[in-house]
Amino acid sequence: MANYTDEHARAGVNAPLPELETWPNQFPGYIITTRFPEYSSVCPKTGLPDFGTITIRYMPAKECLELKALKMYLLAYRDLGIFYENAVNKILRDIVKSARPKWCIVRGEFTARGGLTTSVLARWPASAFGKRGIVR
Repeated sequence: MANYTDEHARAGVNAPLPELETWPNQFPGYIITTRFPEYSSVCPKTGLPDFGTITIRYMPAKECLELKALKMYLLAYRDLGIFYENAVNKILRDIVKSARPKWCIVRGEFTARGGLTTSVLARWPASAFGKRGIVR
């Protein structure tokens, strides 16, 4: 198989996707967890589909993610050529930009391909987590 290129590595990272909308948070100090078990995208190298579950966990500050907008945003990955690792980090980056949470974790757990499963975890800010990746 031919080598992976910088173009493959960057694929999808800056792709425009539907806007993540928010609404004003009314309460302090609680955690929201949202699971999306129907995640799909396309491998930018092979063109084969990728499937998995995306779990978003965050503590809202002034804004909460609007769930229909989040669903439309995640569904937009369906035809996007992007690696697992980049997708999870892009989702985190876009959530932080839109909702400005106190902290956020995005985990992608991807279905087996060739006998391997992959789990990717991205977190923001890194200083909000202990040495073992646990929220303080």
